[in-house]
Amino acid sequence: MKKIFDLKHFIEELNKNCALTEIRKFKKNEIITTYLLKRNQMCILLKGEAYLARYDKEGNRRIIYYFKENDIFGEAFYKIHTNRELFVVAKKDCEVLLLPYDIIENCNKDCTFHITLLKNLPDLILHRVSEINYRTELLANKSIKEKLLSYLYNLSIENNNKTFEIPISLSELADYLVIDRTAMMKQFRKLQDKKIILKKKNKITIIDKDILE
Repeated sequence: MKKIFDLKHFIEELNKNCALTEIRKFKKNEIITTYLLKRNQMCILLKGEAYLARYDKEGNRRIIYYFKENDIFGEAFYKIHTNRELFVVAKKDCEVLLLPYDIIENCNKDCTFHITLLKNLPDLILHRVSEINYRTELLANKSIKEKLLSYLYNLSIENNNKTFEIPISLSELADYLVIDRTAMMKQFRKLQDKKIILKKKNKITIIDKDILE
């Protein structure tokens, strides 16, 4: 995600002017927040990576979204349809800005931080919506091959290169694409045998240019 505003200045203003927000650090695999309980807060990921996951009755994990630097998340952005908890977990060590939804109206002074936040919040939210729309389109593909090629195509576009690394583990990728990991690995081998891609661990090179057109 591109830097929407001067994040360094944003944090400086936060520390000087606002007592309503909190910056917290989380270690890898630590739970950042959950969605079932209403906390009246939203979060901005300042550093690191995280993911939103749900566990079924058997304890199997399903990764729903990944969050990168500057992404915004919280229960307000995800409608709950189950009584099973959703967790936002730190994929790497993270630094997260926690702020209440009603931060602007409860501020006791004309805070430069809040003006900056109010000005840029729509862009942050629109980015979150675009990410959700991307994954919806990705999962609309019916076959494992279509899902994989669509995902790899988008990574190539994001990196502006035919050679790139998958930023998550292959097990996490299978969770993210809602496919069986063994079946996914078989499809990777087929794509290599047909010389559509070259794969070395998580490093991918797209050989068949047709999927980029």
